[in-house]
Amino acid sequence: MIEREEYLEKLKKWKDKDLIKVVTGIRRCGKSTLFELYINYLKSIGIDDNHIISINLENPDNEFDNYKQLYKFVKEKIKDEKQYYIFLDEIQNVEEFQKAVDGLYIIKNVDVYITGSNAYLLSGELATLLTGRYIEIKMYPLSFKEYLSYYNKQPDERNYLDYINRSSFPYALKIEEEPEIDDYLDALYNTIILKDVAQRRKIADTSMLKTVARFMFDNIGNCLSIKKIADTLTSNGRPISVHTVESYLDALVECYIFNKVSRFDIKGKQYLQSGEKYYATDVTMRYAILGRRNIDVGHILENIVYLELIRRGYKVYIGKTGEKEIDFVAENKDGFTYFQVAYTTREEVTLKRELTPLQEINDNYPKYILTMDIDPVVDYNGIKKINVLDWLVK
Repeated sequence: MIEREEYLEKLKKWKDKDLIKVVTGIRRCGKSTLFELYINYLKSIGIDDNHIISINLENPDNEFDNYKQLYKFVKEKIKDEKQYYIFLDEIQNVEEFQKAVDGLYIIKNVDVYITGSNAYLLSGELATLLTGRYIEIKMYPLSFKEYLSYYNKQPDERNYLDYINRSSFPYALKIEEEPEIDDYLDALYNTIILKDVAQRRKIADTSMLKTVARFMFDNIGNCLSIKKIADTLTSNGRPISVHTVESYLDALVECYIFNKVSRFDIKGKQYLQSGEKYYATDVTMRYAILGRRNIDVGHILENIVYLELIRRGYKVYIGKTGEKEIDFVAENKDGFTYFQVAYTTREEVTLKRELTPLQEINDNYPKYILTMDIDPVVDYNGIKKINVLDWLVK
């Protein structure tokens, strides 16, 4: 198993706290393995096996007709007043699961951990029923730093290219050849489309759903509007309404295939309602859908930087300053950090294009240009140009 130390430490931090621990993320990003790692940790500190109750709800042996059956099954395993650790993996497979979770949570000697592969897990009734009683741990496939650690490699361009070709899903590390990796990703993609999107949303036209997803993979990092997507697909012979595009996009974001990034007016300090961008949770899934030709290395790098920013806990927006754009405005408790991302800025015209929007921002928050150029750190009146691979692993 790949040690996911960052996430493991988060579970340790919240151990025995009076909160439900909810681990969310795209299918096969490592949630079940994280539970295994954490259970091994619990055993190492003296927790008895019979006080650890772990149920994978995708296993056909663990099918429950309703939440009452699940609740009863778990509760009957609680035999004494010692602390019990309950792990419910892929909980969304049980109808009205939130009622079972709430029932287990109120038992005094129970520490509850659940996972789900859909953002619906924390919406609607669950959010209402458990408000203030859960902590969400958002999990992603392997970062570049985790990938390098697994292979004990250095952060150079060759290993970066291998990372974005191999896939960031942990299981893909066991597959050697690109065609087999693409087959694995295609199968995973179809499982997500059918089980996490079409089945839950009751979408009958899965062909059109895949058409929308294909379009989005082909437009990673492009500024899009729902109307533009609908008009483009319609003009290409696939008529679709704005409402349907909006519904399908919501579903694709909800199951973590894509991440929606809104725009932020830096001068006016306000969030904008149009012109969003979408980034893939795993860039290599794009190759399985579109093939490996005509790869936009700039947008792929941008996608990787976006994923790293959200892994680090930032709220991320597309910046707007006048008529110009900042690739990312990253916000945390310390304020804002601004990022421009370019594969190279060796040409003067490219460097000027990346610098100009940052120079127009009249505040003292950090400003960076991230590139693949192997150069010393350069400071342009407070704007630092640094190597993106060094930044990814720091």
